[in-house]
Amino acid sequence: MRYLDTVMMSTQAIRSNKLRSALTLVGIVLGVASIIAVMTAIAAIQRTIEQEMSVLGAQTFQVQKWPAGGFASDEEQREAFRWPPLTLSDAVAIREQVDTVDIVGSELWEFGFKAEYGDEATNDNLSIVGGTPEYPQNNTHFVGTGRNITQIDVKAGRKVVVIGFAIAQKLYPFVDPIGRDIRIDGRKYEVIGVFDEKKSAFGSQYDNYIMMPVSTFLNTYGAIDKEGFERSVNITVHAKTPELIYDAIEETRQVLRQKRGVRYNEKDNFDFFNSESLITEFNKVTVGVKAGAFVVGIIALVVAGIGIMNIMLVSVTERTKEIGVRKSIGARPRYILSQFLLEAVILCNIGGVIGVALGFGLGNVMVTAAISDQFESAVPMEWAIIGLVFCTAVGVGFGLLPAIKASRLHPIDALRYE
Repeated sequence: MRYLDTVMMSTQAIRSNKLRSALTLVGIVLGVASIIAVMTAIAAIQRTIEQEMSVLGAQTFQVQKWPAGGFASDEEQREAFRWPPLTLSDAVAIREQVDTVDIVGSELWEFGFKAEYGDEATNDNLSIVGGTPEYPQNNTHFVGTGRNITQIDVKAGRKVVVIGFAIAQKLYPFVDPIGRDIRIDGRKYEVIGVFDEKKSAFGSQYDNYIMMPVSTFLNTYGAIDKEGFERSVNITVHAKTPELIYDAIEETRQVLRQKRGVRYNEKDNFDFFNSESLITEFNKVTVGVKAGAFVVGIIALVVAGIGIMNIMLVSVTERTKEIGVRKSIGARPRYILSQFLLEAVILCNIGGVIGVALGFGLGNVMVTAAISDQFESAVPMEWAIIGLVFCTAVGVGFGLLPAIKASRLHPIDALRYE
């Protein structure tokens, strides 16, 4: 018997029992769809977050006091609080002593402010960054209209600001904001620039902040933050080439350890992160979610496989006489086994294909409807292949017993079966 004949006979047997086949498919469809939907949703979120975490670019890293990945324990948190803050002089040391870098910027942040112009006002959720002229380059967020702050603005402590795109749209909908006043936390500043629009899947976080010279920030809000801690500067460092970034990190580490008096047997009292490390940390978080979805999907497939085995056993019983006729005219046991086994595999893969398509759709709809329509749709084909491979495994694993039973029927006994 040719393999094509076996496939055709298996397909015909499935078509001849449409209702039974459809009911059998339900479990497979749900099992595969549950895996694919979760993996698709995670892939869509992951792709968007990776793009947004790439804000530092391939050549930039940041030095900060607090661990980039959060605190692993209470002891680690207490230890970090004992670390001295990073300062503007640390940024100067990096700029002067590290040969592999060309741009070094400094940032100080404060949150929860409201901006006003005339009768218009924003919500009280704005962020303020005290920055240096290197900020746009190192954060890949450039000034679209007007100008950036300059070193002269920093030295003079001028009360000038560059505002986010969303703030400009809110406060100055019909006029050019450049050169106009803006009140921030009750204080008056001059608007000298507006950042380019930079949409985010998590709202307008990139368009909802204000930058002023770091000296103006310190003069206004002081060196102590709202919680009573001495402010620590975030230092952004741009390597001369992407290939030099890890050399630059190591050279920066050595300069800071020496300047901050860290002994050779002590660990760093500061931390680094770049876009790659942020993405790595996020991917670690998603591992548990993926594993959980995979386990749930596998359980659903096993349950569906048990259902397929029962249905196939019923099918063997119903077709006992047919098996007897085929054996009496020369069909070998392996042909009978391959037909019933192929029926189970085809049935599982039909359900798998439907489940994959349904999972892709559900995953993308879930992300768009529940979180934001700014997320890009994703089609993780590797998970589609994994899903179909498991469907094949389920078909083989749970279709083997009925197929063996059919292949071992004695032709005379099968012909006498009523």
